Amino acid sequence: MLIGYSFWGFLGPGITDTPDGGRSHRRVLIDGLRERGHEIVFVQANRDREEAGLDLTHAYRWDNGLPEVDVLFLEWRWPIPGRNTTACGTLGHTCDLHRQQQLLDHYTGRGTPTVVWDKDRRLPEHDPLRQGANVTVCEPALHPSPGAVSLLFPVADSALDVADPMALAARHRDLPLVYVGNQYERDDAFNRFFAPAANSHPHLVAGKWTSTQRWPGLNFHGRVPFVEVNALYHRSVATLLLLPDRYARAAHMTQRLFEAVLAGCLPLTPAAIRDAARFTPTELHAADGRQLVGRITELVSLAGTERHAELIDLCLDRLDLFRLSRQLDTIEQVLAGHGVGR
Repeated sequence: MLIGYSFWGFLGPGITDTPDGGRSHRRVLIDGLRERGHEIVFVQANRDREEAGLDLTHAYRWDNGLPEVDVLFLEWRWPIPGRNTTACGTLGHTCDLHRQQQLLDHYTGRGTPTVVWDKDRRLPEHDPLRQGANVTVCEPALHPSPGAVSLLFPVADSALDVADPMALAARHRDLPLVYVGNQYERDDAFNRFFAPAANSHPHLVAGKWTSTQRWPGLNFHGRVPFVEVNALYHRSVATLLLLPDRYARAAHMTQRLFEAVLAGCLPLTPAAIRDAARFTPTELHAADGRQLVGRITELVSLAGTERHAELIDLCLDRLDLFRLSRQLDTIEQVLAGHGVGR
């Protein structure tokens, strides 16, 4: 079938000064859908070419009109005051929200099967869109909202199948603790877990953190290019899974988990995250910052050992939840429920 796919981000590395967690998995999903015989047309702006200077039009199709499609697939966008809520053409305006509404009016309004992937849990619980007979809402959570379907961020089957715990454990790792990601809604978890650990261990925080006065001694590096993220994880013993509370309550895990694990960086996990043991082994869980300090000390002492490789292997096993083939099966089941698909 022909899927009209709406996303506000990049297929390639994009640019440094922008948040787009989808770069780690979006192209994996798109290529997986195409390998299953579906055609994809992107119906938002081609930011890869317009902002990053990467022309992918030889391999993928964009259309800023309203092409005939069998299915509309939306990576959900929400109002961001001063950015996509302003008038078109004003300084700093992005047109993702206006374009999304145009797509909803044209396709969903006339009955086209529509998948809304609410990747940031921003669609209001009582939004009328959830009640549309031709609409399915998906969320990257093990416990999605009532009526929504669990669709996790995908990891390529091939990446999981070739991952070698022994080789990953053998890498030289000079940094005990790293965090890659932006500040958004993470202050509480950061203060309770990461800050005490960072006061005891060499560390680095990479990402957009604009309000850091309460942590004057910590090493905030600022944003790094997406292509450098993997290198940071490869040189680090451990990272910390920091989730906003609204994610933690629903077992909504971000791409940071598999970005780290596939590089052999062990993901320390606040024990209060719902279903934490489905994401990481309990040996990596911590109830508070004090316990986290001890976990890091232990992991640093284990670096390069057989036990280190065993812990990486336990984490890799749990990534099976995110396997691309599983997520593609979910999408095709959703589409079959709307009477489209093979």
